[in-house]
Order: sequence, then structure tokens, then C-alpha cells
Amino acid sequence: MSATKTREIAAVRRESWGSLRKLPSGRWQARYPAPDGEMYTARTEDDKPLTFLTKTDARAWLASVHTKIARQQWEPPSVVAARRRVVAEAEKARSIGFSEYAERWVALIRTQPNRSGRKRAIATVRSYKSKVDGYLVPEFEDTPVRQIDEARIREMTDRLDAIPSPLNPKSKFNGITRPVLIVLMMILRQAAREGIIPAAPNISIPKQEAVRHDADHDEDEDVASPEQVEALYAATPDRWAIMVLFAAWCQLRRGECLGLQRRDIEWHDDATATLHVRRQLNANTGDYSERLKSDAGRRTLSIPKLMIDRLRDHLRDNVATEAKAPLIPTNIRGSVPLSNTRWGYVWADARDGVADLRPRFRFHDLRHTGLTIFAQEGATLAELMRRGGHADIRVVLRYQHATMARDRELADRMSDRVAEQINATRKV
Repeated sequence: MSATKTREIAAVRRESWGSLRKLPSGRWQARYPAPDGEMYTARTEDDKPLTFLTKTDARAWLASVHTKIARQQWEPPSVVAARRRVVAEAEKARSIGFSEYAERWVALIRTQPNRSGRKRAIATVRSYKSKVDGYLVPEFEDTPVRQIDEARIREMTDRLDAIPSPLNPKSKFNGITRPVLIVLMMILRQAAREGIIPAAPNISIPKQEAVRHDADHDEDEDVASPEQVEALYAATPDRWAIMVLFAAWCQLRRGECLGLQRRDIEWHDDATATLHVRRQLNANTGDYSERLKSDAGRRTLSIPKLMIDRLRDHLRDNVATEAKAPLIPTNIRGSVPLSNTRWGYVWADARDGVADLRPRFRFHDLRHTGLTIFAQEGATLAELMRRGGHADIRVVLRYQHATMARDRELADRMSDRVAEQINATRKV
């Protein structure tokens, strides 16, 4: 037998249980028979090779393993390591900083459907991300998500409340705190679903308050007079002036106006026509979208006769002959619809050119003007919902005051007529 083989045999020391072997490096290796019938070499809890500086250390380790086996507490090193990895990953997740988790959340909602099962619109995701980047990340930075509690959120809320309203510096509310809190709670509730925190903090979201107007604002101030609508029409460049009439007298939203095409006008004769609302122009992508604000947004409307002649002239002078030609083109008879951004500048110039118009009067207020007058003519709530493309009756209830004003007018006229007939009878 060679001297080398003799030294290797001599290096292996049989113990009462298991075996020890001295390695060429001088360190000691331990091996043992496991309950599963396999021989195992000493390994760490992370399932990596384990050697010992001295024979005594190796023998002590063997004894500890023997004790675990006797107590039926032994597990294969690979199983122990896998469990430790799961625990470590869970602990790392629970320690994740807000900035990192918020970025992950934004990526999640780009593809995850909302509660109604629909994919979120690009504008919605962009709005949420603006709250994250503009307010939440600067506030919490790398603070672990599990450290964001009610007290910490109240501190942030106080700072947000102190920001003046960009729309109305005199307003008690800035229109910032509520949407930022909503996004924060959405993030924390998702963290709770993932087990990163036990539960989302119990924070109540403040109700929506008017920002553009002062507390004593009268909603009737949002309604333009027919003369002011005419003045806005005259102040708008000819090729886009029809936008004013579509908003006021057909009660369309801005995106719905910009999304109209020639084929959406159905002529019955020279004096009557129907408008089909089928799409809108997406303010974020600049593309047409058949996904309207709600399913109720897809509707068919009678075009008021007061704008029929102007609409016919507009189609003749400004719109290309193709069925899909935009009704509000960037250039005369062009194939590209006017963008939301450019219309914003056009509208601002037109509004500034009209005297006695309430400050901060929005293009959307023209729609409110038309629906208010529609209500004053006796339209029911169902008719108002259909005309305006509303899905929520609570939104339409704001026009009930106009309906009641019309109701009072009719009641007074009825009263006068009845009284007149009664008086006439008494005289006979």
C-alpha cells in the first residue's frame, strides 16, 4: 500500500457515530448518516460546505447533529436553507423602502385591472404617478413602508394642507391633500395584501370640497347667458368656433368635441340632423379612443336647430369630405384633429376676449350652461342623464335646482290662470 493511501486512511477518524477527516488544508471535515439513509457532509444553514479549525470543533458539531436526530428535529440542509431564504426574502420585503415600493406599485397598476375589471386609462396611471413623484416620494423617501403609521401620515397631511390652492389662493382647500391621500392609501392597502404590513393605517379621506370657488359661490355663476355664448363663438377663430356650440348646445365634453368626425353627423333634411357621440380624443396620447368616460357617454343627440346653419357652413368651409375627416381639424380640411393642448390656448384667448364673463370660466362650464337650460325647459333627470352622457344620477342632481326653478315658474303661471278664471266667475 502506498504511503499516500496510508496517510488518507489515517486522516479519517471513525467516531462512535459519524466520522471525521482531516483535509490537506489542515481543517477538519465531518460526515454523518442521516435518518433518510443518506450520508451527509457538514454544511451551513445556508447549505454551503462547512469545515472546522480543530478536531474538537468538528466532534462537537457532530454531537449537536446527533442530538437533533434523536429529538426528531433534523432536516436535510437543503430544506433548512430553502426555508431560511423564504424568511429572509419576507423580511427584506417587510423592510422595503417607500420609494422602491411605490415604483413597483406604479408598474403594477399599469397592467392590473381596477375593481370594475377594466384596465386603467393612461391618464389615470399618469395622474397617480404624478402624486407619487410630486408629493409622496419627497415626503417619505426611503422610509420603510412598515414605519408609515397614522401619526406620520397626519404630519404629511398638515404639510399638504398648508399648500395654497393653485386654482384659487383664497380657497380653504387646495385640491391637493385629498388625491394625494387617496393614492397613498391605495399603495398601503396593496402592501397589506402582499403581507409587507399587517394592515393599512386607519386614515379617513377628507370629502371633496370646492376649490375653484369661495364658500359663498353660487352655482348659477357657472352658467353663461346665451349672449355670452354668442360672444365666445364670435371670439373664437372661425375654423374652431363650432366647438363652442357643440359644448353649449349639444352638451359635449372637450374630448368628445375634438373626437368628432364627419360621419358622426347624420342629416335628415336641410333643417334637422342627429349627432352620434362614438369616441373622444385622448388628451394624453392624442389618438382617438372609443373608450368614453362611461358607457353612458356613447349616445345619440338631436342637434338644436339654432346651430344647424352654422354647422353646415363649418362642414363646407373647414372639414374634408372623407367620412373620417375630423370635425375640428388642426388645419382647414386637414386630416389631423386639433389637440387638447392647442385648444386650451385657443379657448383662453377667446374667453379673455369676452366681457363680463366670470373669472376662471372653463370650457366645461359651457356644457353646464346647456344642461341647465335643458333642465329649465322641463327635462327629467333621466333625459338630462341621457343628454349629458352621465352614468351617475348624483352628478345630474346638480341641475335639479334649475328644474325646480322651471317648476316654480309653471306653478306661478298656473296659479295666475286659475285665479283669473275664479275672479271672472265671481264677477258673473
